[in-house]
Amino acid sequence: MKTLSDLIIEFYEKLSSWEHSVVEGSGITLPQMHTIEILGVNDGIRMKDLAAKMGVTTGTLTVMIDNLEKKNLVERIPNPDDRRSYVIKLSPEGVDHYRRHSNFHLELTRECVSKFSDEEIQTFRSLLQEFISHI
Repeated sequence: MKTLSDLIIEFYEKLSSWEHSVVEGSGITLPQMHTIEILGVNDGIRMKDLAAKMGVTTGTLTVMIDNLEKKNLVERIPNPDDRRSYVIKLSPEGVDHYRRHSNFHLELTRECVSKFSDEEIQTFRSLLQEFISHI
């Protein structure tokens, strides 16, 4: 198990290093990019739900959203279902950031599995899904 643990850590560190290199010089931090990624997948999400997805408090998230809003990357929109809350959405510029970053992810994935057969890709996908379901 130690070897498997070491491999998982090595994979995480390489992926994390790659992520840092991609956002470097973009004017946003890696946590801000992760927020943009979640918003890109969940168009229009309540603060409470976004905080839960990110594993942070709503107080911490408020500061993050304030900073992203100042950079014109997100918008607070009154929640049509609850006047007391807001829905967070990407602005058009935020959508551009999301799409660029998503394309980087797709290219990295293509590079990583370029020598895999279709069957190996399917197996890898299944194993990753199973792995993620236990985290």
